[in-house]
Amino acid sequence: MGKGLQPDIFVKSIYSLDINWLKERGIKGVLLDIDNTLITHKQKIPDDKVIELIKYFQKNGIQTAIVSNATKRRVDVFNENLGLYARYRAFKPSKRGFLKAMSKLKLIPEETAVIGDQLFTDIRGGNRLGLTTVLVEPLDEHEPITVRVKRIIERLFVNQKPIE
Repeated sequence: MGKGLQPDIFVKSIYSLDINWLKERGIKGVLLDIDNTLITHKQKIPDDKVIELIKYFQKNGIQTAIVSNATKRRVDVFNENLGLYARYRAFKPSKRGFLKAMSKLKLIPEETAVIGDQLFTDIRGGNRLGLTTVLVEPLDEHEPITVRVKRIIERLFVNQKPIE
């Protein structure tokens, strides 16, 4: 039946994820969500911490790409100085955006992880393809109403505390 909505790991933030945990699983690439995973909805561009994180992944042999449900403009502005492969309007949990990013990075599911803050988009989409899934706590609780409603439902499925 698959993992459904269960992440492989739930961490406090993307910065508390141990890169060795990824490497031990043979992960060679990560597909990153933007909003409330790397930056808040209010931010437009990556801060120094995000830039350093992406460099850290790359320095450790882990490719990075963006897979977001956000608009083209939002993703393009965010990615302007990063220059990553970036898929906007990915319609997660659809497989299509993940598959396109994996194709660009020349990765297979067994060597790919998705990192995001939402069960119904990031985790469900990654699990549908057999990717390693990493759930992070959202960066900011001030989210659009549609996301806040989903958060209430998500709490019914996540009964574990994040790793700090």
